Amino acid sequence: MEFAGCSRGSSGRALALALCLLALISLSCAARLSASSRQNLDVQRHLNRLNKPAVKSIKSPDGDIIDCVHISQQPAFDHPYLKDHKIQTRPSYHPEGLFAESKVAEKTKEKANTQLWHVNGRCPEDTIPVRRTKKDDILRASSVKHYGRKKQRTIPKSADPDLANESGHQHAIAYVNGDKYFGAKATINVWEPKIQQPNEFSLSQLWVLGGSFGEDLNSIEAGWQVSPDLYGDNNTRLFTYWTSDAYQATGCYNLLCSGFIQINSEIAMGASISPVSGLRGSQYDISILVWKDPKEGHWWMQFGNDYVLGYWPSFLFSYLADSASMIEWGGEVVNSQPDGQHTSTQMGSGRFPEEGFGKSSYFRNIQVVDSSNNLKVPKGLGTFTEQSNCYDVQTGSNGDWGHYFYYGGPGKNPNCP
Repeated sequence: MEFAGCSRGSSGRALALALCLLALISLSCAARLSASSRQNLDVQRHLNRLNKPAVKSIKSPDGDIIDCVHISQQPAFDHPYLKDHKIQTRPSYHPEGLFAESKVAEKTKEKANTQLWHVNGRCPEDTIPVRRTKKDDILRASSVKHYGRKKQRTIPKSADPDLANESGHQHAIAYVNGDKYFGAKATINVWEPKIQQPNEFSLSQLWVLGGSFGEDLNSIEAGWQVSPDLYGDNNTRLFTYWTSDAYQATGCYNLLCSGFIQINSEIAMGASISPVSGLRGSQYDISILVWKDPKEGHWWMQFGNDYVLGYWPSFLFSYLADSASMIEWGGEVVNSQPDGQHTSTQMGSGRFPEEGFGKSSYFRNIQVVDSSNNLKVPKGLGTFTEQSNCYDVQTGSNGDWGHYFYYGGPGKNPNCP
């Protein structure tokens, strides 16, 4: 490429060369400015899509802003199939045995916890609390498109010995498969595990799965997580996730895309859970139930004994439009192998299962929902972990806790270099 005045025959070569360099620098700067402007425009458009007009806004002590958005204005209704959707304000049926089981759980309950933003206010009726997305949240993602989405293949293929080859994700889980399942329940011990690298996370959740582990996997997930990349801090937060194509193009965390329809005005997806458990101190846990309404077919979520949060419409899914074929409970971390060594990101409490109550993290009262909409103990419970010397799982059962397991670990240690 030649610019005017840049040919070799031109007089005043030094001046010409300087002009050429200036021209090239200007072009480069213009290109960079153009790319930067485009990115800023994309980010702003995405923020406008996610942050709906608020009836009221509440500043949380952790720096979050919770917007109280009218229930009919929530992100779900950006979905073309939901334009004329009539909101279902309550499930047609709860699973049988739920309330009897809740009374037992009340007796064994450790300590109640809530969400941090409640300290400074509540949302009015007919609104839902939505954690406001900030510009920095999106800029931490690899792209605007990938904000709020998991990378592909972050589900443990429990029955598949090749799981150890899965890129960077490690699990310590209990699971059932081989039947049709219509829901799952668990009470999950809440901790604040240490994360070594900002691009790593640690979570404890249940998975409701349908399809194969190829490109058509359907998954509904709920639990707690620490994810500096997603939230910009190390707080323990309530979260949900869904996908209908193995994390490729569909689904997202919380309310960061259209899909989940929230009906509850008290619990915010992605908001901090407070307080959390301490080593040898008070233990806190949360109960999560996900089940398929036998009449309408939607997948509902309940938090604790009192909060029915909302539902994933059945049309979002292929396999889960009918039933789930596998249920999993447990922990997952990202091991990015900093410096070629195993991460020291903790799972659960960061202690191994054998240390027991007050030190190890647990799932208790784990149950499945059967085809008759009954809560049942899981039959044929299996366990899976890639490297038990890094993170492990141990199951048990008794009268108060039903089927339970302790799980987790410290990651990097002398036996897990």
